[in-house]
Formats: sequence, C-alpha cells, structure tokens
Amino acid sequence: MTTEVTTASSARAGGYAKGRATREEILDAAMQLFGEVGYHTASLREVASRVGISHPGLLHHFSSKAVLLAAVLERRDEIDEVAFEADVAAGRDYFDALARLIDRNAARPGIVELYATLSAEATSPDHPAHAYFQDRYRRVIAMSVTEFERFHDEGRLRPGIDPLTAARLTVAVMDGMQIQWLLAADTPDTRPDMAAALRAHFAALLTS
Repeated sequence: MTTEVTTASSARAGGYAKGRATREEILDAAMQLFGEVGYHTASLREVASRVGISHPGLLHHFSSKAVLLAAVLERRDEIDEVAFEADVAAGRDYFDALARLIDRNAARPGIVELYATLSAEATSPDHPAHAYFQDRYRRVIAMSVTEFERFHDEGRLRPGIDPLTAARLTVAVMDGMQIQWLLAADTPDTRPDMAAALRAHFAALLTS
C-alpha cells in the first residue's frame, strides 16, 4: 500500500513538473511570437506549433489568447522587477538600476520587440493590453517623479526642469531608443547603445 501511494505521489509530482515546464515553453514561444508579429496577427495555433503541442493542449494551460497575453506581460514584469530590485538592494540608485535594466534587455531582443510592438498596438482602447500599458506608464512615471523630486530637493535637478517633465522625457527616451535599436538590428556596428543614451539623458537633466 505504501509503495502504491508513493508511486502515485511521484507520478503526480512528475505531472505537475511537466505541466509547469510546458507552461514556461508556451510563455517563451508566445513572448517571441507577439514580439515578431504583434498580438493581433499572432495565433494560438502558431504558438502551439512552436512548442510542439496541440491547440487543445495549449488551451488546457491558457484558456484564451487574452489570458495568454496577460501571462506573457506578467512574466516580462517579473523578469525585469527581479533584476531591478536586486540592483537597488545592492545600493544602486533608481536611475543606475534603470539603465542597467535597459542594458540587460539589449541581450534579450525578444523582450524589447514584444514591448515595442504591444505598447504601440495597445494605444487602441479595445486592445486587451490597453489597461495594462496605461497602468504601467502611470507607475513608471510616478516612480520617476518621486526620484526626480528628491534630486530637485537636493538641488541636483537642473533649473527650469520640473520632476514630471523629467519623468515623461525619461520614458520617451527609453521608448524611442528601443525603436531605434530594433530598427538597427541589421547594422550592428552602428546600433545605438540604449543604456548609454539613457545615462546621457540623466546627465543632461542633473547637475551632479
């Protein structure tokens, strides 16, 4: 009896592990496909094909395309937040941690392409990620405003620049550099350094 119970428990554990692994493969494939062709053009059948499972098999893990998109965006945030928080915990300031995050993303072009493609598509109110990107921009700008206000209070923000404007310019630089970087994929010798551009932007806004 004990052997039967142990065997059954091991089988369930193995099934759960396999299910988690398949889910991770689906998220990776969807992240890449959404970045390549956009959310609307991508199909669940293509995602399933890339993973090597059936369409019903994919729906067992993600019941709809919108649910899969939400999971992909959540995964992207988890990847970024873990690295960002680790840098802050190590004593780096907000802006240096942000530049290091951009630098790391340069080694993951699929994530950069995913964000650039979906954020443009999501300007449409009926896009499933519309509310997500609205909230994301609000949070990033609010966090940046807090940091720029601190620099303002310390006398380190250049005169004539208010924290909100500085925060919005920072987001614009990050998004704009992503587009330029993606478009220069076929000319690596002249491809811009996104992190260096962001650091130069901060240097232009701060006195020290």
